[in-house]
Amino acid sequence: MVTKQSPRTVEETVSRLRNLIDSESLTLFAVVDHSGQAEAHGLSLRDTKVVLFGSPEAGTPVMQAHPLVALDLPLKILVWDDDGQTQVTYLAPAELAARYDLGDELAARLAGIDALTDAATAP
Repeated sequence: MVTKQSPRTVEETVSRLRNLIDSESLTLFAVVDHSGQAEAHGLSLRDTKVVLFGSPEAGTPVMQAHPLVALDLPLKILVWDDDGQTQVTYLAPAELAARYDLGDELAARLAGIDALTDAATAP
């Protein structure tokens, strides 16, 4: 797993990710608001959201070659509050590539998550 600190709140970081995803012509599939759902059911959970995004042009060839990778796509970024510090966590592309024995060409299709999270966590 890769974890990066964001200088923003969880909500601001998610908003920034949404904007970056849109500006890169990627597809935002969903934002899962775990803490919001917990609260709606009378439960307490630190601010926790998961952003699901991807690119059909990048991901489809990976799934064509290795159908089980669909269990991990679209890519996911966890944005969560860690005692007042916003953290951004995701599965390292190299780990994902190793899990499915992807060659370099297919693995490269998943590597954009590093630059996206760098931009989202930049000051």
